[in-house]
Parts: sequence; C-alpha cells; structure tokens
Amino acid sequence: MSAALQRVGMFGGAFDPPHRAHVALARLATRELALDRLHVLPTGNAWHKARELTAAEHRLAMTRLAFEGLPQVRVDDRELRRAGATYSVDTLRELRAEYPGAQLHLLMGEDQAAGFTRWHAWDEIARLAVLCVAGRGTGEGLAALRALPGVRVQALPLPPMADSSTDIRTRLAARQDVADLVAPAVASYIESHHLYRTT
Repeated sequence: MSAALQRVGMFGGAFDPPHRAHVALARLATRELALDRLHVLPTGNAWHKARELTAAEHRLAMTRLAFEGLPQVRVDDRELRRAGATYSVDTLRELRAEYPGAQLHLLMGEDQAAGFTRWHAWDEIARLAVLCVAGRGTGEGLAALRALPGVRVQALPLPPMADSSTDIRTRLAARQDVADLVAPAVASYIESHHLYRTT
C-alpha cells in the first residue's frame, strides 16, 4: 500500500499543545501539495529545545485529538519512541525507505526556515525532501532557503495567525480561556489532565 503513495508529507513539532494554526497548516498542505499522506510527528528528545516538554503521552494524545478530522493525516509516534536525540533527517530517511519513489515534503514555518542551515544534516534533508514553508508575513526564511544552491522550496500561503503554543501555555498557567485557540477536544483533554498549570 505504501509504495502506491506518491506524495508524502512530514510535519514535526513539539505540539505542546497543538493549536488551530498547526491544523490549518496541515489542511492547507494536504490540499496545496496534493499529499496522499501527511505524517504529523510529535518530537521526542528535541536537541534544540531548552525547556522540558510536557510528557510524551499527553502531547501524543492531544495531537491525535487535534488532527482527527483530517483523513490524510497519520499521527506518527516514532520520534517519541526513538532513543536519544531526535533529528528530522532520521525520520526522512525512514520515510524514504517506507515510500520508495514517493516525493517527500517537509513542512516548516518561516522561523524554522530562517535557521535551517543550523539543522543536523540540513544538506541531506534538502536532498530528501521539498522544503515547504508556511509564511508568517516576513518572507525572510523563504528567502534564506531560496539562496541555498540546489534546495527545492515551495511556499505555502498560510494567512498570518497569532497562535503560538508558548502563548497558550502562558494563558493556561494564568487560568485563562483558550477555547478560541485549540480544538474543543484538546481543551477538554488539557482541563481533565490539569496540564500547564503552575500550581
């Protein structure tokens, strides 16, 4: 079955918690890139994250709830199961083996694109996948990628959205409502498991 899929996407992140902009990007990408499948991957031991992430089982459960309405999406826990540091290149290598002949697409935001050459094995990532950048209005990340020789880049015209997981965690710590920022099922999960509270 996997071999028949021709266009496969990868969208990784902490998803701590997943919010409406994450889902909007996944929906846009599956449509604009005509993806047969989009792997959404909560990150495991992310080498670049200074703060401690919420427990993996909670982030995985929230991610499944957030993306459950998108039929092309497969919430993929492989990075949570991987020992040691988590690198995007390792997941792309695995997807290349699982989908021989398929075109791989790696989704990222403008902020990630701006720092792409600091990623582990970034040149191999660029060979393995088309880099698909969701704009946040500045265009700097997109321009930085396009300046790299041989890198395949595609812009995703996502309307600017103010949502950020950091802001959501701050609001939740202050006991403020986030119903306008996350899916109802995610909000319920956060409430029932008392996540992001400081006391």
